[in-house]
Amino acid sequence: MRLIIVGGGKLGYKLAESLSQEENDVIVIDIDSQVLQRINDHLDVLTIKANGAQLQTLEQLHIEKCDLIIAVTGSDETNVLVSVIAKKLGCKKVIARIRNPEYANQVEFIKENMEIDYIVNPELSMAREVAKYLLKGQALYMENFAKGKVGMVDFRVQNLTGIDGKKIKELDMAGPVLIVAICRNGEMIIPHGDTEILATDTIYLMGQKEGINNFSKVYGAPIDMRAVKKVLILGGGKAGYYLANKLTYNGVDIKIIEQDKERCKYLAENLKSGLVIHGDGTDINLLMEENIADMDALVSLTGLDEENLLITLLAKQYGVNKVIAKVSRSNYIPIIEQLGIDVAINPILITASEILRFIQGGRVVSISLLLGGKAEVLEIIARKESKIVGKKLANLGLPKGIIIGSILHEDKVIIPDGESIIHPGDRVIVFCLQSEVLALNKYFYRPQGGLLNELRNSFKGTGKSTAI
Repeated sequence: MRLIIVGGGKLGYKLAESLSQEENDVIVIDIDSQVLQRINDHLDVLTIKANGAQLQTLEQLHIEKCDLIIAVTGSDETNVLVSVIAKKLGCKKVIARIRNPEYANQVEFIKENMEIDYIVNPELSMAREVAKYLLKGQALYMENFAKGKVGMVDFRVQNLTGIDGKKIKELDMAGPVLIVAICRNGEMIIPHGDTEILATDTIYLMGQKEGINNFSKVYGAPIDMRAVKKVLILGGGKAGYYLANKLTYNGVDIKIIEQDKERCKYLAENLKSGLVIHGDGTDINLLMEENIADMDALVSLTGLDEENLLITLLAKQYGVNKVIAKVSRSNYIPIIEQLGIDVAINPILITASEILRFIQGGRVVSISLLLGGKAEVLEIIARKESKIVGKKLANLGLPKGIIIGSILHEDKVIIPDGESIIHPGDRVIVFCLQSEVLALNKYFYRPQGGLLNELRNSFKGTGKSTAI
């Protein structure tokens, strides 16, 4: 499949990294030589220095032979223009990033009238994830799969009791759950029964939500089910605005601290309720004046990862129940695991997951990228022609980097073992290391097509283009 990404920033890079691993022809266009050099140094893709919004550029790339173009430049208007031109020239499908809140209520109109197949908004997606965690009253930040019947949560072993030094097979799992992965020293490993759990590990537990909650009780995970009524948001950018809107709509009292005076005016004029404060969110005195210790949650969404981490750590010291930090750099993830921050949320990974799910069509229901993309959790609908269907899992010879965490069969959740058999139509939740994504294709897809090549089924007369 031939794919073009216009914009080589953080999101463009992550998409190029993920898509190029599935043996696609990936082209990245950007006007910045340094951005392209970074991509060339690390990824096996073709880079072109050009303006992707120019008709001549897209014509020279034979866009009519392209399966998909993804426009993720820093400009919403440029992304729309790229998408419109590409579609008019015959590109099969187009995706655009549109971030401006002023366009948020026009998304459906833009999609329908400009023939854009999919629109992503990283800040809005991130705000939804944060709001979901805060509003649901759940004690744990849980990824949901299988129509909400299966959850996945990570526990820091240092916060548990009686698990350090034990082998997995020695644990009382307290219900239908499975440890699908362990994060150890910044690396993800797929464990087995004889794997010993260390105090510095983070374990990923998958299963029915009741089983996960029982596990947390048995091993003393800190649980606090207090309702979130007061939230302090640091950073009044796009994400802060979207989050404040969602929380106030649901009756939460919010305070939002923003350094830019003009931005404060915008927030005050456009938010229906809440207190907007002009000030420095890293100023300890200001935080004390605003009664940080009385907050149920603090969300730090400034443009600096370091500030977000520092403020959330400070909030924990003052007794704030839930703290969330926006962290865009994946190399901070191993540190975060040890800091006690409840949730570190990465808008790039959230958006990349959304785009990959759209590309992969109806068969892949959900994708989560973990540890900066080093691992993926996929919810895949099994088809009768899949190699994985009709055989005992023990006889499939799955690579060590792949584990079947749960199966939803006829609306019943199954935590599988070696005797389990997957049937057509089952929803299969798979934990897969990045290095094994191609191997995963062989079990769920026809030999000639990978996860992304499934798109070919929806394109008439599409062939793999030669490199320009």
